[in-house]
Amino acid sequence: MWSGPRNISTAMMRAWENRPDCVVVDEPFYACYLHETGANHPYREAILASQAVSREAVVKALIAPQETPLFYQKHMTHHMPVGCDLSWTRGLTHVFLIRSPSEVIASYLAKMPSVTESDIGIVRQRALYEEIAQTTGDDPIVIDGADVLRDPEAVLKALCAALDVPWSDRMLSWPAGPRDSDGVWAPHWYQVVESSTHFGPYRAPQHALSAQAQALALAMDPHYEALASQRLRSKAKVK
Repeated sequence: MWSGPRNISTAMMRAWENRPDCVVVDEPFYACYLHETGANHPYREAILASQAVSREAVVKALIAPQETPLFYQKHMTHHMPVGCDLSWTRGLTHVFLIRSPSEVIASYLAKMPSVTESDIGIVRQRALYEEIAQTTGDDPIVIDGADVLRDPEAVLKALCAALDVPWSDRMLSWPAGPRDSDGVWAPHWYQVVESSTHFGPYRAPQHALSAQAQALALAMDPHYEALASQRLRSKAKVK
């Protein structure tokens, strides 16, 4: 599952982890990203200590056999630099989780003092979609977080059908609280998810964006729209 930050990616991870036939991994390339870029994120040192900083080591773990039929990998698009080796993705099935740029930016600024194009990974998400389609020979599935929140059961059923995965209504709710599978950065980012037991209702951001943030959202819109036109909800006509 390829997402940018401040989408419903962690709630989606909860939904899949609540299935008895699935294990999950939380942003396995985060330490690689911090190590390579020097980015100053909350819990930086703890993240670097908790994960491998070698992409080769991360990939080896991601393609290793698992004890369960399903292995859900939560990835952030901005963790994958331009030119990185994607040959390991050939044997996997890919879904891209998208969100309106203005909503991503508003949510990001609620947690961080500033935001840039590279922070939110929307341009990179579009490029990765094209790269993975070329690498795997298949167009990845696209879902919009807003569609999921408006009708979780319908969209998740459509997603499972598209993935040829049996539907489980256990994806619709989960116990509150942290998980051992959560990254060490969870205390900064996951407070809302940790208190949740299901997907919440869709709510548009309540805070107005600054002129600078609005300009960034406008620049990101074409990349979002290119993927949104391919999203599963519109293709499946889920209602």
